[in-house]
Amino acid sequence: MKFIVIVGDGMADYPILRHGGKTPLELASKPNMDMLARRGRLGIVKTVPDGMPPDSGVANLCILGYDPRKYFTGRGPLEAGAFDIPIGPDDTIFRCNLVTVRNGILVDYSAGHITNEEAQKLLDEMAKLDVGEYFLGISYRHTFILRNAEISAGCTPPHSIIGQPIHQHMIGPDGGELGRRLNELMLRSHEILSRHPVNLRREREGKNPANMIWLWGPGKKPSLEPFERKYGLRGGVIAGIILIKGIGRYAGMRVIEVPGATGYYDTNYEGKADYAVRALEDLDFVFVHVEAPDEAGHAGDVEMKVKTIEDLDRRLVGRILDRVDLDETKIAILPDHPTPIERRMHMPDPVPALVYSPGNPSDRLRFSEAEARRGSLGFIDGPQFMRMFISEL
Repeated sequence: MKFIVIVGDGMADYPILRHGGKTPLELASKPNMDMLARRGRLGIVKTVPDGMPPDSGVANLCILGYDPRKYFTGRGPLEAGAFDIPIGPDDTIFRCNLVTVRNGILVDYSAGHITNEEAQKLLDEMAKLDVGEYFLGISYRHTFILRNAEISAGCTPPHSIIGQPIHQHMIGPDGGELGRRLNELMLRSHEILSRHPVNLRREREGKNPANMIWLWGPGKKPSLEPFERKYGLRGGVIAGIILIKGIGRYAGMRVIEVPGATGYYDTNYEGKADYAVRALEDLDFVFVHVEAPDEAGHAGDVEMKVKTIEDLDRRLVGRILDRVDLDETKIAILPDHPTPIERRMHMPDPVPALVYSPGNPSDRLRFSEAEARRGSLGFIDGPQFMRMFISEL
């Protein structure tokens, strides 16, 4: 038996009144997911434990069966796992966003989805200050490391404070002297990057400038039990974002690089499907992550969110279904958390999940938040989902 888990990041949502009280999952045409739902079983999975932030790191660890209450040390450390760099036990690792700030207001957590080439030039400029180390990720998502430093406080995730004053969300007094210095670094970055040629050109072109760094999600390097030892399966991950690649590396899984996997609307859906099927020739399990629905949720763009779900269904799920033996393959599809259009931020609500398992009874439902609540799988505690998917469902 082969196993495929497909995660549509932020795909779950709330009913939208102006669209007849339907969610994007209900509005989207998704014949492939609905076919699997009719032939499979639905349920609700709690991917964010009570008291924890609805961070994608928390939720994806949970889906993979790593209880975030034990393994989540911060967003920054998980993403750093994607890089081939030495990380010591006393190093503190942050997620470093390039953001757009105007008149003290955070207006864009992604700096207009800046290119990697532009981002590298801006990080190189910041490195001249000789405070910490910067590592290029993808677009606006990067990593910042302080060697031999201890700080547990961080800023609020920037995607949660769109349209709000930055001074209300920087590192608080519990960050101590180091927190104060990091706040100074971020404010200094606004001065430096605002006049950088990259941003002056972006302004002329009508694009949002990447005129500030934003440090959040700090923590120490985690230690995950190898996926193969945990489940007896050789696994791989496919993603356009460094978070999933980092989790995969920490778990000893194969990180499968797909050309054109951008973590945005223009990601290479077909490539992800093809590489997933090819990987299953010598792996037992593949985890395929798609970031695009989350980006649409943060943008508050319902039409784009519907399109990303339809792209996921037609260009990735359908393509996989055409290339695998459904009598020998188990498939699960679920979001990691909701990113509701009308909230534009992550929420901790349980998410709908579908599980297709050959030969098992089916619920004969469509894949949506409401239908999943009627499914025979019922309510599943997140850290138990993966073992149930592999061994029981």
